[in-house]
Amino acid sequence: MDTPFEDVVTRHGPTVLRVCRAVVGPVHAEDAWSETFLAALRAYPGLPAGANVEAWLVTIAHRKAVDVLRVRSRQPVPTGRLPERGSDDGAPGRWQRDLWEAVAELPERQRQCVAYHYLGGLTHAEVARVVGTTETAARKAASDGVRSLRRSYPDGGAR
Repeated sequence: MDTPFEDVVTRHGPTVLRVCRAVVGPVHAEDAWSETFLAALRAYPGLPAGANVEAWLVTIAHRKAVDVLRVRSRQPVPTGRLPERGSDDGAPGRWQRDLWEAVAELPERQRQCVAYHYLGGLTHAEVARVVGTTETAARKAASDGVRSLRRSYPDGGAR
């Protein structure tokens, strides 16, 4: 292109900024605008003569604005104080603490097999390799552990 890039920014900058504001809002529009012109600066020398520069920049602006939205959607959102989780009896999480204590009281092999299979998502064959036993023995230990926990919590922990 024969036009200096600085002139392209001066001429099309306001249009690009309007596009960015429309897509990402006023707070992040300048970031998207800057990213647009950084990308355009790199690609400008290869732009064919007679190309519609404004349309080209608007396309880049749209893509950069979408990128800014994606980044924003992955960032944590600050909140006020989180509410306490309570149970029906007024003791927050009591049954969960009781359940973890019951799991801790299981025999070691049962505790490991329950934890690796039901909490870790491993197959019984994978649990057997980790624990150093057969798949059948791992399956039985996990089953026995769950049966023991069900005896401790026949209502499934709903209290």
